[in-house]
Amino acid sequence: MRTPWKLTLSLLSLALLAIVAIGVSRSLMADDAGGGSNHGDRPTVIILGFDGMDYELTARMIDEGRLPSFKKLAESGGFSALGTSIPPQSPVAWSDFIAGTDAGGHGIFDFIHRDPETMTPYLSTSIAEPGTMWTFGKWQIPSFFDPGAVKLLRQGNAFWTVLEEHDIPTTVIRMPANFPPSGTAGKELSGMGTPDVLGTYGTFSLYTSDPFAPGTESDNGGDVFQVENRAGRIGTKLYGPDNPFLIEPTRLSTDIVIHVDEQTNAAKFVIGDEAFILEAGGWSEWIPIAFDMVPTQVLPAIARFYLRSVAPHFELYVSPLNIDPTAPIMPISTPHSYAKHLCKCTGYFYTQGMPEDTGAAKAGILTVDEFLAQAEIAGDENIEQYKFIVGEFDEGLLFHYFGNTDLVGHIIWRAMDPDHPAYVAAEDAKYAEVMPELYEKMDGVVGYTLEHMPEDTLLVVMSDHGFSPWRRAFHLNTWLKENGYLTLKDPDKTGEYYSNVDWTKTRAYGLGINGLYLNLKARERGGTVDPEDRDGMIAEIAGRLRRVIDPETGEPAISKVYIREETYTDGSYLHIGPDIQVGYARGTRGSDESAIGEILPEVLTDNMDRWSGDHCMDHESVPGILLTSRPLQKEATELKNLAAAILAEYGLEYPPRAE
Repeated sequence: MRTPWKLTLSLLSLALLAIVAIGVSRSLMADDAGGGSNHGDRPTVIILGFDGMDYELTARMIDEGRLPSFKKLAESGGFSALGTSIPPQSPVAWSDFIAGTDAGGHGIFDFIHRDPETMTPYLSTSIAEPGTMWTFGKWQIPSFFDPGAVKLLRQGNAFWTVLEEHDIPTTVIRMPANFPPSGTAGKELSGMGTPDVLGTYGTFSLYTSDPFAPGTESDNGGDVFQVENRAGRIGTKLYGPDNPFLIEPTRLSTDIVIHVDEQTNAAKFVIGDEAFILEAGGWSEWIPIAFDMVPTQVLPAIARFYLRSVAPHFELYVSPLNIDPTAPIMPISTPHSYAKHLCKCTGYFYTQGMPEDTGAAKAGILTVDEFLAQAEIAGDENIEQYKFIVGEFDEGLLFHYFGNTDLVGHIIWRAMDPDHPAYVAAEDAKYAEVMPELYEKMDGVVGYTLEHMPEDTLLVVMSDHGFSPWRRAFHLNTWLKENGYLTLKDPDKTGEYYSNVDWTKTRAYGLGINGLYLNLKARERGGTVDPEDRDGMIAEIAGRLRRVIDPETGEPAISKVYIREETYTDGSYLHIGPDIQVGYARGTRGSDESAIGEILPEVLTDNMDRWSGDHCMDHESVPGILLTSRPLQKEATELKNLAAAILAEYGLEYPPRAE
């Protein structure tokens, strides 16, 4: 997932923070994380979820003897490809697993959905619902009785709900598409989808004294601030979100005083009551930060600092402001105290759902080496936290998620793909072993689990999808324009967020990475297509898409086209999904520009981006993996039936779905 999606979440940030006054002021629950009684012969299950772990690469490395723990599982329980979701996007795929159904049953069809009345994109997995605000002059105060809430949009029952209903304790750590936490597991820590304190997927900051430093806009993942070194002293500010207590938007900030010592190549930082020293090239530990909102209220956050250089130019990178787990301003755990418990036992940790800062790497703010160093910090932190959690775990079910296999893969995949249009041997060849070595590290996690898990535990290792080079970008909205389905107000302009689209003459549009919608009457605000013409229009567009040939390769750009009613087995939420899901050929993916309504001049272009690997293609080309320590009692060939197989180990089934 890449940073343009942060814009859609930014739209939620004010509403999210409307609950700060209540959330921060309420006392935390007791630190006791709780425990359960022994449940006799009921099985103990540990599930390790490695996001984006690729079947082909895993199989090859097992054969090469580089994944001994994976091989041990393959020999004892089995190793197979695991069919992924349609489309193979992480929030869709993990929702398939969680709810035991496809997108038609859980309602998550993409990273983003749209409001057909306003055509405004919004994040598909959660939304903020503002409460009642009391106003006093320039101030606004959320009502204690109706402060607002953050709502999980994923539908259907999470499989762990069934276990809890049968008195089987569950621990679900960093599960994607589970923010805010479902509240139905005994212990939960939310994962992908958990924002930073700005309400985004991760907004970094760069402070530089270089007057010629390239800037970056916030929709590219962060902000660049110019600072001046005055005789070894730099004074600047660290910016938080808008103050939720003020009616007029005013960003919160706190002072940073920096004392630069060029002789020692280091700097001393003073932020509030915190002071620390960094040498150039060094990362800080987590630094607590407090933003003053009103005399009795602060907004807590945590951040890491990276001092790139002190001379000839000062350069400081600041990570996205993470939610402080000791005083979360948004719900991130079940019970509320569990995040604090983990922090007390293992130290501060990344609470942001996607901790590896792909946004800064993609924007060129972090070099590849710097990004990999940051990713290693985040990954090692997660591993150490996992080891602690395993040490506490003794019964029921434990799920733990590792996202670095996906997020690092997005940035570094081209190093294994000399045919990638952006591949430069002199720059990329040295990173060819990064992904295999990361897989070896995950093999070590599996080995540790085998050594430390309770006796007779069933260990399940799985991934939500595989991975592929991303060489060509398909601009779906441009294709729709060229084929007469989408009309622009001004043919010479592009326009983001459909700003240049003439909805009175448009019959279809693309939204998200794989989705295509008809501009349907009585559904879209400016609908032009009669409902009785819908099926014929879908068939026409699908037929044309299947015939698209990439002029660069001479091969089809699209492997399959999935019509909504023919694709999803559960129809509960079909009405909110795209009319068509485009299954791009391996190596081709829907463009980021088209995903948010921008129309570019060409239909197909080379992907020259650092984001060089992906998986949002035809699902058949990017399966995930499944390994088990013993054969499962019930076969699982797809994500959407894996949870049922897990429940079968306990002698349980999903309750019948309401028709």
